[in-house]
Amino acid sequence: QVQLVESGGGSVQAGGSLRLSCVYHEYTGRRDYIAWFRQSPGKEREGVAAIYRSGITYYTTSVKGRFTISQDNAKKTVFLQMNSLKPEDTAMYYCAADSTRMFDWNYYNYWGRGTQVTVSS
Repeated sequence: QVQLVESGGGSVQAGGSLRLSCVYHEYTGRRDYIAWFRQSPGKEREGVAAIYRSGITYYTTSVKGRFTISQDNAKKTVFLQMNSLKPEDTAMYYCAADSTRMFDWNYYNYWGRGTQVTVSS
């Protein structure tokens, strides 16, 4: 049974950093993308960063230059390094896997439960 388990969220001040981890148990990587999404109350779920099976990475505009997605295949873990955090980055962050569409959350078959990130000004 595929399970995605996120960790690493927390509360930081603006300008700080956090590193999120997502361990994907029993996932064999049949499809193209693994990604991080985020959602805050009253807002739509937003694709933040994605990594293609070749290792190519993609970012939404608002996080380019601040966030880095990476993958350790041996440990079946995807990371999201978040630097220069801003209050607007505050959200629940979700790891998602198994999709042919990069930032279309409807196409992802597996989801973690999320980890909360709170950035104070």
